[in-house]
Amino acid sequence: MGIGLILGIILVVAVIAIIAMYNGLIRLKNRVDEAESDIDVQLRRRHDLIPNLISTVKGYAAHEKEVFEKVTEARTRALGAGNMADKSQAENMLSGALKSLFAVTEAYPDLKANQNFLELQRELTDTEDKIMASRRFYNGNVRDFNTKLEVFPTNMMAGMLGFTKREFFEAEEGEKENVKVEF
Repeated sequence: MGIGLILGIILVVAVIAIIAMYNGLIRLKNRVDEAESDIDVQLRRRHDLIPNLISTVKGYAAHEKEVFEKVTEARTRALGAGNMADKSQAENMLSGALKSLFAVTEAYPDLKANQNFLELQRELTDTEDKIMASRRFYNGNVRDFNTKLEVFPTNMMAGMLGFTKREFFEAEEGEKENVKVEF
C-alpha cells in the first residue's frame, strides 16, 4: 500500500505539473496573439492615413508621381502581408517610402503650412509612436514565449503539443539609424 500511495502522489504531481506548463504556454501564446493584434490595429490606422496624406501632398506636388507610386505600392504590399516576417519587411518598405514623401514636402512651403497636412502629419507621428510601442510589447511577449519554449522541462512538452517559436517584429538596418526630419 505504501508504494501504491507514493506512485499515486507522483502521478498526481506530474499531472498537475503538465497542466501548469500547458496553461502557461497557452497564456503566453495568447499574449503574443494579443500583441500581434495591437500591431495590426496601429498598422491599419497608418494605412488609412496614407491615402489622405497622398491626396493632400498631390495638390501641391503633382509632378512627384514616382514618389506617390512608391508609397501606394508599399502600402498595398503592407496590406497584403501575411506572416510577421512579411509584415515587418513590408512595413519597413512603407516607412522608407513615407520618408521619401516627407522629404519631397520640404520643397513646398505652402504645403508645410497647410492645416490639413499638419494634422495628418501629427496623426501619422502619433501612429508611428503607437506602432513602436506595439512592436516593443509584441517583441517582449515573443521573447517570453520563445524562452518558455526553450527551457527544460517545458521544451519537451511544447514540442509534443505543437507549440513553435514566434518571429520578432524587427526593424531593417536603415530604420535603426537616427533620422532627421524637419517640417
